[in-house]
Amino acid sequence: MASSSRNSSISALRNSKYDVFVSFRGEDTRNNFTDFLFQAFQTQGIFAFRDDTNLPKGGSIAPELLHAIQHSQIFVVVFSTNYASSTWCLQELDQIRECLQLSGKHVLPVFYDVDPSDVRHQKGSYAEAFSKHGQRFQHDSQMVSRWREALTQVANLSGWDLRHKPQSAAIKEIVQKIINILDCQSSCVSKDLVGMDSPIQELQKLLLLDSVHDVRVIGICGMGGIGKTTLATVLYDRISQLFGACCFIDDVSKIYRLHDGPLGAQKQILDQTLGQEHHQICNHYNATNLIRRRLCRQRALIILDNVGQVEQLEKIAVYRECLGARSRIIIISRDKHILKQYGVDAVYQVPLLNQTNSLQLLCRKAFKLDRILSSYERLVNDILDYVNGLPLAIKVLGSFLYGRDVSEWSSALARLRESPEKDVMDVLRLSFDDLRETEKEIFLHIVCFFIKYPEKYVKNVLNCCEFHADIGLRVLVDKSLVSIEDGRILMHNLLEELGRNIVAEYTSKEPRKWRRLWSDEQLYDVILNNMVRKIMSKP
Repeated sequence: MASSSRNSSISALRNSKYDVFVSFRGEDTRNNFTDFLFQAFQTQGIFAFRDDTNLPKGGSIAPELLHAIQHSQIFVVVFSTNYASSTWCLQELDQIRECLQLSGKHVLPVFYDVDPSDVRHQKGSYAEAFSKHGQRFQHDSQMVSRWREALTQVANLSGWDLRHKPQSAAIKEIVQKIINILDCQSSCVSKDLVGMDSPIQELQKLLLLDSVHDVRVIGICGMGGIGKTTLATVLYDRISQLFGACCFIDDVSKIYRLHDGPLGAQKQILDQTLGQEHHQICNHYNATNLIRRRLCRQRALIILDNVGQVEQLEKIAVYRECLGARSRIIIISRDKHILKQYGVDAVYQVPLLNQTNSLQLLCRKAFKLDRILSSYERLVNDILDYVNGLPLAIKVLGSFLYGRDVSEWSSALARLRESPEKDVMDVLRLSFDDLRETEKEIFLHIVCFFIKYPEKYVKNVLNCCEFHADIGLRVLVDKSLVSIEDGRILMHNLLEELGRNIVAEYTSKEPRKWRRLWSDEQLYDVILNNMVRKIMSKP
């Protein structure tokens, strides 16, 4: 679920007038570095306060500056040679430090033409400036001390030292950093999410975010509708600000089907990580080379969702050796074998929701509350038994049942047992449709006959029918269509329902013509019908 810090960030966003406040000494940088920086802000849609354009004519500068500082989300402080000589700059910095202490806002220092050590310890031109301030403000030595403390505190933060370095590259990094922070603060992650904290903690452990040098690749897998994409979205929301370049490709398989194949995905990676469109790239070779050149020194976070084949990853060509130190790649797939084939460092298997989280999610969707309405208690338990911890099914059914009375709930549940919810079944069926014909047959045989049977027994029976069950069953496990626990084959009850619907769909409407019969009622009907047919056929 969303944390209190996330809620406070969203509250701060709503109360903010500006994205960025830039504190700088105008005579030093107004017509060079800061001018280029403001242009980059405007290009990227970042709303920044600028004293020569935002202040009303004839207004008092101090109240307007104070208001702008209090209503900005991020502060960029450009330390230059004469920054400390300006009392306005030092007052701004003191107010920025106060905002930093009270609200935890972000401060990004930039050392334009000055040694960071001179700023931290007030040496060089900063020592000269404070010598003059000490004489001028003898009556208010505490104010001068606050200015010194503010300089030391802000200059100790991680920032950019621009001495003898290209300004354009630094401006791109600063802008991207601000975009990452703003994206994090403006998160639209649903408040209805439950059961996220434990999986997120497990994923962060697998990512080894504190590791200094290595590039790490992890996989996320699980059955359809279990929440792989949702989990990755929450993870991205929480950690993306740690990276200099970030990218989340929503649906790799869809891009391959509908767009330019790997080139479409590569363009998205370049657009998202570098903050500019790359429509002029027209072939896979150029896109691959550009990704390698641009990202090899960046700490990047790249998430590739719904990968259906390992060839998709190979053609996108984002390998760990292409990225800068401490980068992370996250690959999401329904098929664990794809992740292993690609060579991920670890795989996280997304679990079903436990009973507590399932109940909480259903109540939020069905009642807009965190508790069950008393008259619905039995029906809620029946629904939870039916969905068996699958988040997609809980959300779809809970939303459908919202605002309906007890009799309508009972009617809906009876209808579900006869005809499952199409939105849920469509998602689950994607994994079945990706199977080879032999694997489909194995899946349907398990659905009808072998759930909870010993794995060894099932393999022996299927192998006798020449289904090559050893590899076929492994494929079903990798695709999260079945699981093996304590030596027995298990399946989610909604997948079981999907399989039986497929059997009915593939066969005649007359059960006596079916290849598979799995219930006593079906067997009884067929036997009875055969007996009747024999009796009727006698002269």
